[in-house]
Amino acid sequence: MSATNTSVSPDLVVDLERIKRDINTLAAIGFNDADRGIYRQAFTDADMAGKHWLLHRIEENDLEPASDGAANISGVLPGKSDASRVYVGSHIDTVPCAGMLDGTLGVVIGLECLRVLKAAGLELERTIELIAFSDEEGRFGGMFGSEAFTGALTPEKLLSAKDLGQTLLTDAMLAQGLDPKRALEARRDPARIAAYLELHIEQGPVLDQNLLQVGIVEQITGLQSWSLKLMGEANHAGTTPMDYRKDALMGLADFAHEIPRILAENGGEHSRATIGQAEVQPGAPNSVPGLVVFSLDFRDPSTDTLESLSQAFQKALAAISRRRGLKFEVKVQGDIQPVPCAPHLKDVLEAEAQRLNLRYQRMLSGAAHDAQMVGRVAPMAMIFVPSRGGMSHSPAEWTAWEDIRAGANLMLGTLLKLATSPDEVSS
Repeated sequence: MSATNTSVSPDLVVDLERIKRDINTLAAIGFNDADRGIYRQAFTDADMAGKHWLLHRIEENDLEPASDGAANISGVLPGKSDASRVYVGSHIDTVPCAGMLDGTLGVVIGLECLRVLKAAGLELERTIELIAFSDEEGRFGGMFGSEAFTGALTPEKLLSAKDLGQTLLTDAMLAQGLDPKRALEARRDPARIAAYLELHIEQGPVLDQNLLQVGIVEQITGLQSWSLKLMGEANHAGTTPMDYRKDALMGLADFAHEIPRILAENGGEHSRATIGQAEVQPGAPNSVPGLVVFSLDFRDPSTDTLESLSQAFQKALAAISRRRGLKFEVKVQGDIQPVPCAPHLKDVLEAEAQRLNLRYQRMLSGAAHDAQMVGRVAPMAMIFVPSRGGMSHSPAEWTAWEDIRAGANLMLGTLLKLATSPDEVSS
């Protein structure tokens, strides 16, 4: 490919130093000296401090600040028409011991694009709204803010959602002075969402390994997250013969070894499955485990493949339980269907990437994003920037500043097209 040129125009480019300052300032909120990680989980004091910081930055840049009942934070740049808006955003909540870019980068770059457009004094045809969604990372199940935004949030989910420590979402919101019931009022009319754009680190190695500056996302993978129990019989480790045991941990070991076979027989090229958590009870060195509670996360860009994997996992659990004298229980905690990006928006992004002479490729997203929720009801597209070494959800995650500049200018040019040319947002 030819040499890089990240200018949108001679006069309209992002300010990388301003982006750096915002990223570093937000990274200090929730930072832990001991492990160098960021702890800004949803509806904690650190998360709320981040939201207040963002509102202040929006106000400082003469944008219109707002927040809704789900505590989504917005900044609005008005256009001539508000019949339908162009949205840009992501999230600023984090997993425990996070890095500084996941989610945050998309919000900071969205903010930067709006203030560049504001300072340019351009007359936009459409209003642009920056939005930072609440609890994308899943303290209470994930996608809370974008579910509320799209109308997918139900009273049942609102009232039943808990974190791993069994804290209710409603209690966490009340502790921060928020009225949980107002989250059900955060829905936007899909007919008034002209487009939603999100920039994110890739969270994988593809762009980095191929020395590319940006990725244009074709589709976001679907996923299911399960909480499972294998129930056997706790007994004495010394007096219980091996063939008498109903060992729940051995059942988990059997199931874990079945995963590669199930993926090979029922999955596809992009299928993934992970057991990320396991709790053994009674958890004593001299006791046969009578109960194992564990998680299963599996993903694929095909709805049919996800269903095939679901059935295969349940069949394996049933066979193992019969063989080892166990019982099993499956609770589906999350079910997010695959969502394609809007073809016309991908085309706009690609045309702009070519105009800027960027090294890019179209690609799949293997991680879930708020864009996935918005894409169910309105046109959506995503930009990826490289993750150094494929690292994410870790203090080690990083993206070169020049790649951040490239992605930011791609977003700026695309937003400008969408907000000034109504034809660009029509499918």
